[in-house]
Amino acid sequence: MSRKVTKAIFPVAGLGTRFLPATKSIPKEIMTLVDRPLIQYAIDEARAAGIKEFIFVTSRGKGALEDYFDHAHELESSLRKAGKKDLLQLLNETNMESGAIAYIRQHKALGLGHAVWCARRLLANEPFAVILTDDVIMGEPPCLQQMIEAYGETGGSMVATMEVSPAKTSSYGVLDIAEDMGAIVKAKGMVEKPKPGTEPSNLAVIGRYILAPTVMQNLNKLKQGSGGEIQLTDAIADEITEGRDVFGLRFRGQRFDCGSKAGFLQATVAFGLARDELKDELAEFLTDIMSMRKAAE
Repeated sequence: MSRKVTKAIFPVAGLGTRFLPATKSIPKEIMTLVDRPLIQYAIDEARAAGIKEFIFVTSRGKGALEDYFDHAHELESSLRKAGKKDLLQLLNETNMESGAIAYIRQHKALGLGHAVWCARRLLANEPFAVILTDDVIMGEPPCLQQMIEAYGETGGSMVATMEVSPAKTSSYGVLDIAEDMGAIVKAKGMVEKPKPGTEPSNLAVIGRYILAPTVMQNLNKLKQGSGGEIQLTDAIADEITEGRDVFGLRFRGQRFDCGSKAGFLQATVAFGLARDELKDELAEFLTDIMSMRKAAE
């Protein structure tokens, strides 16, 4: 079996209720950090890692996602006539070639594992990536590229992981570590949202995965796990039970939980400060805001 990873699944069927009322009319994945929607950060990361085929698992009301990656012929023509080459280039970077993206519907919200399983017919007997757009990771090289490079050495399945405080482990899938090799750890188990005090480690699984095709076979069982949902974590844990390797990569970079309002705001500030044309003015504004806040106290 080839270790080359060329397909990625993007589970984007969620309703985004934490961001109501904004998500009443637009998918959460279209909400912007600075001037790029969340989904663009995920696509750019996948492209940098060598992904060629992009599989979106969507739901009703996500048509704006399809429109976003389509060619905007009127706008392109207007920019071309106006000689705005930089903006035209920027726009072209959002376009996807015909056939590069496939859209699959998840008709029932039965969990992340079920969302990934919905894409089964678009995968052959090959490894594949899964990217959760809520997890935006600022890293160089991008997180998935780091994982692809590490996966080339390890094979098996691989998850992105980072250390969290014990108080927060109940919000994540958590690795049970068999061997700690520094950047890479070998897992002997995975637990989805362990009860406080029962977590096997403080290494939490973050929304980037490279999975062996046998993980999809495990998902075919459609077993309900934590919260009554079909958990991707359980299907990965089955790999270990059946004697196949699962690794975690301590990626280099900063992860923002853009599924929460606080995380989304933090990411907006961080990516704004990373932009040469914005950083000075934004930094000055933030300094003034903090000074005013301290003075008020």
